[in-house]
Amino acid sequence: MADETKQDPAAAAAAAGPSINIITQYIKDLSYESPNPAAAMQKFQGKAPPMNVAVNVGGKALSDSDYEVDLSIEAKAGDGDNVVFNLELVYSAIMRVENVSKEQLHPIVFIEGPRMLFPFARQIVANTTGAGGVPPVLLQPIDFIGLYRQRVQQMSTSGENSGTA
Repeated sequence: MADETKQDPAAAAAAAGPSINIITQYIKDLSYESPNPAAAMQKFQGKAPPMNVAVNVGGKALSDSDYEVDLSIEAKAGDGDNVVFNLELVYSAIMRVENVSKEQLHPIVFIEGPRMLFPFARQIVANTTGAGGVPPVLLQPIDFIGLYRQRVQQMSTSGENSGTA
């Protein structure tokens, strides 16, 4: 008869190594407005209108291993009364993070989470703007490590809590 050894489930999980999985992802909020496209298009005739893009990342713990991550993207093209479009997207996921130290958890949620979501959010922005009658907006890759460092520095300067993860 073979010698069977039983292993403690916690020890087995620790031996398995770090694990990061997207359980589900979804559009939490999507808004696209084109208040006066004819006037805006006439003003910019063949020229690219000025465009501003802002990106933000949020997250919160749902359980000991599950976290909701939000990738917020705002894109606005035009100026003053000549707005070509205004897009707001919050693309979210529930991530399961297991077998990582507390020191690694916050960066994983706020760097790796949005990094995994970005290609999908980028496609939603391109599809939505293209369906709005303008050339699709193709967002450039985002440095989520730099964004994270900037956020941590801002929080340490202002004395805020470092997040919920």
